[in-house]
Amino acid sequence: QVQLVESGGGLVQAGDSLRLSCAASGRAFSMGWFRQAPGKEREFVAAINWNARNTYYADSVKGRFDISRDNAKNTVYLQINSLKPEDAAVYYCAAGGAIVPGTTANAYDYWGQGTQVTVSS
Repeated sequence: QVQLVESGGGLVQAGDSLRLSCAASGRAFSMGWFRQAPGKEREFVAAINWNARNTYYADSVKGRFDISRDNAKNTVYLQINSLKPEDAAVYYCAAGGAIVPGTTANAYDYWGQGTQVTVSS
């Protein structure tokens, strides 16, 4: 059982940057970030494998989002740059045992409670 706790969300202006953190209670091979906006389905944002050598991004965030991890701290980060109003959502951290991170929610076994990101234009 891995418990995940996200932090770093908040109210920001369009164009600002934000860094989300996810602290895990244990090690997980795959770590990912998903987001869910009101009235929309949860969508994949980014993922990273166990040694951080491989990262994966949704097309909509490539070039603006950066996922990283610190295995010594069991923490994964999501740096969000040039925030847009459409980035507003609850951001969820996910962890799984797959060697190759998945881009669908069912690829992950554990989920955090989410952290709200609100973007004002």
